[in-house]
Amino acid sequence: MKLHDTTRVERAVLAQVVHSKMDVLEAADSLLELGRLADTAGLEVAGQLTQNREKPDGGTFFGAGKVEDLKALVAEKAANTVIFDNELGAIQAYNLAKALGVRIMDRTEIILEIFARRARSSEAQLQVELAQLQFQLSRIPVTEAQQRFKGGIGMKGPGESHLQLRNAPLRRRINDLKKRLEEIQSRQTTRDKTKREWPVVTMVGYTNAGKSTLLNVLTDADAYVDDRLFATLDTKTRKAWLSEKRQILLTDTVGFIRNLPHGLVASFRSTLNVAVQADLLLVVVDAAYPRVDDHIAVCRQTLAEIGAQDVPSLLVLNKCDRGSADNAVLHVTEKYPQALPVSARTGYGLDLLKRAMTEELQKCCALWRLPSATGK
Repeated sequence: MKLHDTTRVERAVLAQVVHSKMDVLEAADSLLELGRLADTAGLEVAGQLTQNREKPDGGTFFGAGKVEDLKALVAEKAANTVIFDNELGAIQAYNLAKALGVRIMDRTEIILEIFARRARSSEAQLQVELAQLQFQLSRIPVTEAQQRFKGGIGMKGPGESHLQLRNAPLRRRINDLKKRLEEIQSRQTTRDKTKREWPVVTMVGYTNAGKSTLLNVLTDADAYVDDRLFATLDTKTRKAWLSEKRQILLTDTVGFIRNLPHGLVASFRSTLNVAVQADLLLVVVDAAYPRVDDHIAVCRQTLAEIGAQDVPSLLVLNKCDRGSADNAVLHVTEKYPQALPVSARTGYGLDLLKRAMTEELQKCCALWRLPSATGK
């Protein structure tokens, strides 16, 4: 029998619990997306296992029988990692690792790993480190015995527990990172308060919707492009001409995804703040994606979470040149009549996009009417 070669790449099995409150089609779509996340993180997906339950098991997430099925699948596929599409608790992750004897990850952890690999700027690296440390703290199980020995006002006790002492360096590092990121955000806010020479248009949207390609074609930039999730994390700003005498600053920022970890949203607050400070947002989604409505909803939800829900915006349906996009474009434009079908790859619809940006900026941006915005 030929054995799997596990020395070249880490092999993973995907796992998911579909509970009663979940949409079955959305759950299936989420599991497919988890496979793409695993690929982006450099893992080979060897198999998957799903269980339908009223609610997850408190100890092992899967039921006892399904844990045995998962163990057998891991052995059969020679996998060394199991990635859950759901968010695991500390005790659940610990029990699963003990039962299966392999590395256990969940959706949050795989996204954190991708961010850690893709962070290039010093600010992005600080943001990712903060999110990772906060995640590590959340994954340290606190047993009843450990809780029992906590000291307090008016109580006798041994003082700080072994667990608290062990976590103290983590907490000090977290506080240090927060202070450094606050300083960065303060400097950025100071710069934002200075007089702008041109209006700022920020592209936001679902990851892998083609924002970097759109930035390149509109500004003649050379931003890195890859057909993978979270190809770029760092904010990029370039000058773009909407007409012969109308110039803007066009900014691309980190992509959104369903169930984006709250720790990442908080850590990347200074990066995502460019959306809050923008004069206009371009909400970019992949028109060829079968459930593009879900991606639009995730974008709107994330914008609300960062406080950018009231910034004027245009919905951009990118990749409309793909055959699979025809029905989606028709459906979305019926629901959102102002949505703009474009193709950053072929150039289709870009002139219409520029005109729409010009008209929107004329309505919402006083700076657009100043002489400095004309490029004179």
